[in-house]
Amino acid sequence: MKQNKVVVLDFGSQYTKLILRRIREHHIYSEIVPINTTVEKIREMAPAAIILSGGPRSVYEEGAFHADPELFSMGIPVLGICYGMQLMAHLLNGKVAASNDREYGRATAKFRTDSPLFQGIKAESVAWMSHGDKVEAVPPGFRAIAETDTTPIAAMENSEKRLYAVQFHPEVTHTEMGQDILKNFLINIARIDPDWQMGSFVDAEISRIREIVGNGTVICGLSGGVDSSVAAALIHRAIGDQLQCIFVDHGLLRKNEKHLVIETFTRQFHFNLKAVDGSETFLNRLSGISDPEEKRKIIGHTFIEVFEEEARQFDNARFLAQGTLYPDVIESAAHGGTSVTIKSHHNVGGLPAHMNLKLLEPLKELFKDEVRELGRLLGLPEEIVGRHPFPGPGLAVRIPGAVDREKIAILQEADDIFIEMLHSAGLYDEIAQAFAVLIPVKTVGVMGDFRTYEYIAALRAVKSEDFMTADWYPMPHSLLADISARIVNEVKGINRVVYDITSKPPGTVEWE
Repeated sequence: MKQNKVVVLDFGSQYTKLILRRIREHHIYSEIVPINTTVEKIREMAPAAIILSGGPRSVYEEGAFHADPELFSMGIPVLGICYGMQLMAHLLNGKVAASNDREYGRATAKFRTDSPLFQGIKAESVAWMSHGDKVEAVPPGFRAIAETDTTPIAAMENSEKRLYAVQFHPEVTHTEMGQDILKNFLINIARIDPDWQMGSFVDAEISRIREIVGNGTVICGLSGGVDSSVAAALIHRAIGDQLQCIFVDHGLLRKNEKHLVIETFTRQFHFNLKAVDGSETFLNRLSGISDPEEKRKIIGHTFIEVFEEEARQFDNARFLAQGTLYPDVIESAAHGGTSVTIKSHHNVGGLPAHMNLKLLEPLKELFKDEVRELGRLLGLPEEIVGRHPFPGPGLAVRIPGAVDREKIAILQEADDIFIEMLHSAGLYDEIAQAFAVLIPVKTVGVMGDFRTYEYIAALRAVKSEDFMTADWYPMPHSLLADISARIVNEVKGINRVVYDITSKPPGTVEWE
């Protein structure tokens, strides 16, 4: 299945994950490897092509990330992007220097369409630049194949050795012909057969799971979110009743969440599922705690404690299944790359050693959109597969400050109305994530002839491709008015509704 893989060497670009996504959109498997991966190891991986990512440094500065020049004499097609282009030029005896005219953002590029890399694209179109250095002289055997007003060498090639490089970022949507350029490299130059299909992934992964698990039992913490649900469905397809799912209700779930999970997985899919009500324990420990990190730690530790207690009841348990995705692995720097660690993800490396269980992570090679596709292929309902992301700590991080049952109940009702009305308006699937936040500040209002003094509900809706960045969703004003009216009229405890129009950055998607 993976003989046609593409290896991406990560030099620390914020766009590295996007490169993988774009490759996979052409139905070609790809994976990131750290820059200290040896040429021998890359040969063992037998990639059909290599891509050098962008990065934040200069190739000529002390401590800059470099690679073995032998990469370029392996007979494997190579595409360098931004820093990757500069590195290729530097290692092959071209010249790289700081530019007097830095380019950030959109630039009009002129392409040599006689190059195989630019075959069939417009001779002049928009490219997304992000660089302070530039290639001043191409290496021997290369020629310049693109230019902008301030960058005479915006791309270069040695077609005989199938070495190509671009100063711009073809992986971002702002580059007008970016996908066509990547397609030219992957399919026309590297001659890769686009065979990365979800059906073949399912067959291969089922065989792998059966081989690994044998006759053991797999324990899975099933939250009802997309990732854990799809992981559980795939494992259940492989080993049936050897999968034992545990659903922990920490009292911080969305309205009717517990019912949805039990109904879907026990009655429709006949999973072995034990539902545990731990809400009393969780909420008692959260009482009076306002700091968001402290809340997360309490919920995380308590979850492990409750989960462990239940898992001990299964004598033959050998594996713990988790819905870890590829971005989780990358963000936790578990791949050993050069990117700065963004966060320690709750699915990566968080397994207590004394549980003596091996991790089973069937989704760790997939992105979220691929997981949704897999879920549909496995027959999961759209109500599960199409759900927006929901944080592990649940509504605790959507209620700034201390939480209690009253605030949770109020927020559940407001959030349910918001999501229901997005569905009714046909906007839910256009939005990457939407939710309500209960602001623990009371304001004066008037209902009828009576004065009210109640909480504020903030509505948050964003559009995003990868959640590294996000823009607030331009909600129709008439819909906002209807949502606000329903929440104020139907949810006792809220008398004011506001809409969050902060993008990421500078804000984050969640409030805590």
